[in-house]
Amino acid sequence: MDASVSAKTTANTFETDARAIVTVKYVRTAGANDVVAGVQPGFVVEPGSEQELAKVLKLAHAAGLAVIPRGGGTKLEWGNRPARADVILSTARLHRVLEHAWADLTVSAEAGCTIAKLQETLAKHGQRLALDALWPERATVGGVLSTNDSGALRLRFGSLRDLVIGVTLSLADGTVASSGGRVVKNVAGYDLPKLATGALGTLGVITRAFFRLHPLPQETRTISCATKDTKEAQRLVLAIQNSKLAHSALQMRSGAEIRPRVDVLFEGTEAGLTAQVEQLKWMMSAEPVAGYGRRVWSARQEICSADNKGAAEFAVAKFATLPALIAYTVDTIAILAAAQLRWSVVTQATGIGWVRLEGEAPVIESALREFRTALERSGGSLVITRCPAGFAALGAWGNAGDALPLMRAVKWQFDPGRTLNPGRFVGGI
Repeated sequence: MDASVSAKTTANTFETDARAIVTVKYVRTAGANDVVAGVQPGFVVEPGSEQELAKVLKLAHAAGLAVIPRGGGTKLEWGNRPARADVILSTARLHRVLEHAWADLTVSAEAGCTIAKLQETLAKHGQRLALDALWPERATVGGVLSTNDSGALRLRFGSLRDLVIGVTLSLADGTVASSGGRVVKNVAGYDLPKLATGALGTLGVITRAFFRLHPLPQETRTISCATKDTKEAQRLVLAIQNSKLAHSALQMRSGAEIRPRVDVLFEGTEAGLTAQVEQLKWMMSAEPVAGYGRRVWSARQEICSADNKGAAEFAVAKFATLPALIAYTVDTIAILAAAQLRWSVVTQATGIGWVRLEGEAPVIESALREFRTALERSGGSLVITRCPAGFAALGAWGNAGDALPLMRAVKWQFDPGRTLNPGRFVGGI
């Protein structure tokens, strides 16, 4: 049988069987808005339960079809271009907050629940998931876990791997696996929550997750300070980190058109905030500016937003460096951009930062190559999350180091047929 005829027959059989599971209404032909990093899928399927999702995934696996899990679709560009994309498996209908055990400071939610909806539910009991995710109105629980998306609050509350205490996954063959649960401490079985977090959906499709919670602060206050250069900004960041200040977030912003600025977030009671702010003002050499509120903490989202502000092309990348090398890293960006590129960067005190480069595509590519080389030479890393077309040779991830064989072994254990997001993760996993 001709290969194209066989492939069409397989696709038709899958479509028929998928409709029998989720009904005709929730299986459709993928359109232009469903393209994943330049690859056009064949179908979009929206299961209405964990059981339906597992059955659809089992069908796709048996048919040899590649599956792309999708939540809110806010980060579909992250990672390498998929090797194949036959079916988009959407969690849009799995959108419930399942159980908020407010007395235990835990919550469980389905993978398609948006972060905004989850936070609104938790706020009714004065609690929150201590996470400042990108685009919370659209980003989903499964999506932020799969991409390990966390912002400036990570400094105080930890990353998602510290906040997630349990997950349920549907593996490629339709097996449903769970680990962790409703208690904050759990040491039984495979540590699926940590494996799934940041795996970009290559090990299994997250269907629900359990999180530990924190109380909402009574009051918040943001203080910003403009500095003369990046070295002064880094000295201030390190001084704040070495002090006894109880800050919740700390970042440095810089760019082609703005002087370096240091932003500090305090949370607590009014009396406590006043004392903290007075101590901070004493540490600052320049006059601090208050009144920005939460606006400065959207800097990461502004860098990642799709609006290119009139530039011919733009790229966005996430980098990691040592906290002691933040100034060196930002200065490297400025030197590489020179007068040819418009650039902006925000760096958390942990050394995790985001950079945006705008200009001509060849110049952007050259700058990113050199920047990645400089970072890796000093023990850092660069992950490109958005770039102009034609950058495939550059790769999203960079050097995987000596961890790649272990990651491939884990992928083989969970998904030997490479059904889930094939090629998107580090080293083409």
